[in-house]
Amino acid sequence: MEVVASAPGKVLIAGGYLVLERPNAGLVLSTTARFYAVVRPLIDSLPADSWAWAWTDVKVSSPQLSREATYKLSLKNSTLQLTSARESANPFVEQAIQFSVAAAKATITDKERKDALDKLLLQGLSITILGCNDFYSYRKQIEARGLPLSPEVLLSLPPFSSITFNSEVANGSMTGEKCKPEVAKTGLGSSAAMTTSVVAALLHYLGAVDLSCPGQSSSGSATGRDLDLVHAIAQSAHCIAQGKIGSGFDVSAAVYGSQRYVRFSPEILSSAQATGGTCLPDVVSDIVTRRWDHENTQFSMPPLMTLLLGEPGTGGTSTPSMVGSVKRWQKSDPEKSKDTWSKLGIANSALENQLRILKQLSEDHQEEYESVVRSCSRLAYGKWTEVATNQHQEAIVRSLLAARDASLEIRLHMREMGIAAGVPIEPESQTQLLDATMNMEGVLLAGVPGAGGFDAVFSVTLGDASNAVASAWSSAGVLPLLVREDRRGVSLEDADPRTREVSTAVSSIQIN
Repeated sequence: MEVVASAPGKVLIAGGYLVLERPNAGLVLSTTARFYAVVRPLIDSLPADSWAWAWTDVKVSSPQLSREATYKLSLKNSTLQLTSARESANPFVEQAIQFSVAAAKATITDKERKDALDKLLLQGLSITILGCNDFYSYRKQIEARGLPLSPEVLLSLPPFSSITFNSEVANGSMTGEKCKPEVAKTGLGSSAAMTTSVVAALLHYLGAVDLSCPGQSSSGSATGRDLDLVHAIAQSAHCIAQGKIGSGFDVSAAVYGSQRYVRFSPEILSSAQATGGTCLPDVVSDIVTRRWDHENTQFSMPPLMTLLLGEPGTGGTSTPSMVGSVKRWQKSDPEKSKDTWSKLGIANSALENQLRILKQLSEDHQEEYESVVRSCSRLAYGKWTEVATNQHQEAIVRSLLAARDASLEIRLHMREMGIAAGVPIEPESQTQLLDATMNMEGVLLAGVPGAGGFDAVFSVTLGDASNAVASAWSSAGVLPLLVREDRRGVSLEDADPRTREVSTAVSSIQIN
């Protein structure tokens, strides 16, 4: 028996910082970048005396990072004890395993299913974790080989490529001693996607949920309840692993897909936070019986619009540090910060409203919508009004321009907040790049996602305009990534993705 589940990375296009506090909303898009967790039994059959065992074995492999860890899992408390590891163990994976096993035990009550669960645990757990290349930065390797910063070069990399660590000589030391290696990432929420994929795969494998028929949690169906359980456990494990209760939009996007998100009340995880995740059976029983009050309303980009991400390569950004600075500014200047947040909230709502209007117009007037968007994709924004020849087309152009204006308003107030808080939410180098991008033909939106900083930039383009933007970014030293929006959330896969990639490659060779 083998179960493979995947969960997507995210891009927060509106709601940065505000999403930390209820009832402010964020617009978050799930992406084509996905983490995969492959769960199978460690041994094929049960030893004769296995029912007397108090512990079982768990092996976790991350081939891309050349990491492997083995554990003993307590069958009573669902806690892990590390027995050996190549490289350091991953707290997100450890908490995902512990919380998932405890949740399966807490939610499976009838004898037949409990016996099946016990048997699966006694056979041990083998967990393999794989992340799409999009989560990791290959910029340094590309530059070192003298290759162009282009999507084509990224596309030529083998799927699930090994990750090169950013190990450099410390402080110019002549000893050759290396710094602690760190993985360079692209800011797509890798820890949330990874945690969610492991939780989903384990809960399905152990029989606590059935993810074979995807559904929306708002439907009240069995699949909705199953997704809600995956969300509650993934959110809990992720918060405990990172040592704080964040907004959770990254985990929510990994579970439910693209959405308008309002965070859950932090008090929901008070019991888990108070114990640091210990006393797992009690903590999980409390978590699964609480009413989670987050909001995740369906949202995705209108048709013929493409999300494009770029990696500027101007240094990394510490999101927790920036968030801390903004919070200190809020306390020191409550009147000004409240005014800025109010303006940001209005601009965020305006952008969401216009995108929803455009989506409705695409359904009500499909031909006019497609004609306008394709025409605008070949023009700078100043000429978009010239393409409208009837009232429906005029309404579409008005909404396109209103969405653009709302995004510029968001950028303005984000820059003001950054200056006031003393952090580079939209650094000057990003401002120049984004202004130039917004003036290109067929560009609707451009900005810094999430908390901002130097990690990434995004653009939303009309029609086929993304190719020209990618080319311009490459020329400006920005690496265009392969990531696009994919509104799906967590998914059950039919096979190990490495097997699928090999099959695809073989088929391609046979065709050619």
